Amino acid sequence: MKYTANTWKFGLLIVAAMLLIGLFLIIQAGGNWDYILPRRGKKILAIVLTGGCIAYATTIFQTITNNRILTPGIMGLDSLYMLFQTFAVFVFGSTHISFVNKNLNFTISVILMSLFALLLHRFMFRKEQGRNIYLLLLVGLILGTLFQSMSSFMEVLIDPNEFLVLQGKMFASFNNVNTDLLLISILAILAILLYARKFTKYLDVLSLGRDHAVNLGLDYQYIVKRLLLVVMIMVSISTALVGPIMFLGLLVVNLAHQVFRTHRHVVLIWGSVLIAVVALVGGQLIVERVFTFATTVSVIINFIGGVYFIYLLLKENKSW
Repeated sequence: MKYTANTWKFGLLIVAAMLLIGLFLIIQAGGNWDYILPRRGKKILAIVLTGGCIAYATTIFQTITNNRILTPGIMGLDSLYMLFQTFAVFVFGSTHISFVNKNLNFTISVILMSLFALLLHRFMFRKEQGRNIYLLLLVGLILGTLFQSMSSFMEVLIDPNEFLVLQGKMFASFNNVNTDLLLISILAILAILLYARKFTKYLDVLSLGRDHAVNLGLDYQYIVKRLLLVVMIMVSISTALVGPIMFLGLLVVNLAHQVFRTHRHVVLIWGSVLIAVVALVGGQLIVERVFTFATTVSVIINFIGGVYFIYLLLKENKSW
């Protein structure tokens, strides 16, 4: 019965996503299909890639940490991304190739965040330290705060006109996404998914906790370390592609838990991805057709996600 109910829910989400995507592609087209479809198609592809990466990474991250109010953003990757963008403008100016050239900016951002993730992962998982994943989260949180403070310091000092250019990097945007970046992102994501495939099948057991997973014969440390690397690289790619979206993962994964009422991760991951696509496409439609680009989709998502985060905290507080 539960399987049938979840099948219907999947069907409704797929229909909702397809309807929103279709509406997004054809609304106010005016017959200019040769111009409109490629531009809007790139936006849709960027939305699917970003929503999929964030939903996938957050589902795995919450399972590893056994906490439904944590997201990969706590590791400081978003703050590191903004630190690089701010540093590039502060030192070289907003007209420098490292900031203007989207391909170069994307490549440097992904490499920088991936190196940070690898170094953090390597130092935190040495010997017995690897047994405490919360030490990793604490260090990531502290470094993220440090990066954010350094960014704020440089933002105060730069020229106001330069800051206006930098401000565009502070919020996720699906406008003018480079096609080359989409192709690179697709190839990188496919490679990561193939690598992660042999580890994600253990997520149902990992959700039982470390002790139960070890008793059931899993090499807990080995699997968790690999999955954390997958999470960090996925978040790095999505952030470098369109910019940071803080609360999207928290919102869609928790909604997937409430909608599907299951602990099977094959259901939760795909459910989260579909909810993320619906939320982002719907949010982008609102931004373009209601607010006429006066705001960004990340502002809407972060507002709703922030309210939902407070609701989750109050709900957990009552349960205690």
